[in-house]
Amino acid sequence: MDKLPKIGIPVIILLIAIIILISKSAITIGSGEAGVLYKTFGGGVVTDQPPLSEGFHLVAPWNKVYVYEVRQQELSETMQVLSSNGLGIKLDATAWYQPEYESLGKLHQEKGENYVERIIKPAIRSASRSVVGRYTPEQLYSSKRDAIQEEIQIETDNILANQYVKLNEILVRDVELPSTIKDAIERKLKQEQESLEYEFRLVTAQKEAERQRIEAKGKADANTILSASLTDKILQDKGIEATNKLAESANSKIVVIGSGENGLPIILGNQ
Repeated sequence: MDKLPKIGIPVIILLIAIIILISKSAITIGSGEAGVLYKTFGGGVVTDQPPLSEGFHLVAPWNKVYVYEVRQQELSETMQVLSSNGLGIKLDATAWYQPEYESLGKLHQEKGENYVERIIKPAIRSASRSVVGRYTPEQLYSSKRDAIQEEIQIETDNILANQYVKLNEILVRDVELPSTIKDAIERKLKQEQESLEYEFRLVTAQKEAERQRIEAKGKADANTILSASLTDKILQDKGIEATNKLAESANSKIVVIGSGENGLPIILGNQ
């Protein structure tokens, strides 16, 4: 009986040691995450194997695991950049990015956990300054926003090549010009619009005048042709034809045959 406590104490100590060992060896990788294994006595960061996936893992207690989020993430940046003529422009952009899963070990080894500040932000800022510097404020304000968004995406991709991160999309949320420049551009655009409207009215008026001229000329030509074709004989025949039709009409009238100019009938009626 006296020996039982002496036997029980080492067992308890062993159990406690096992529990501590397991607690230090167990690692759980959450959803949308991956782990980079660092072997203290085995060459440091493991780069020749895939990272630890989601779920429960046991690692040696003297090793470390660095957990990274590997799903798409969002980065918003507000930058002051210069246009082609040196004017200050405020640019708001959003980047969607994520680390390359298979290269997570190399990303940790070469860039570290602070890779967003070290490589992604500088790349976006450099590309934005380069692209915006090619355009005037007028172009940035009006029709070039989609173009600069695409160009910033391409240039940032080039900078981030072989950096173990993937840039999914660059979105330019806003391009803000100095208020004086913005007002001047708006006045200029308004004047251009008014000028276009005035030119449209002039063209419309010219087309209407041309239409009326052609119509008048057509009527004049028709009258000339008609006058040339109306001989005395034709007029007499038309007069006789009209007299016959009037004679058949039920309306009261008096027809004086041959008393009109050129021998045409004179029609006297209640109308």
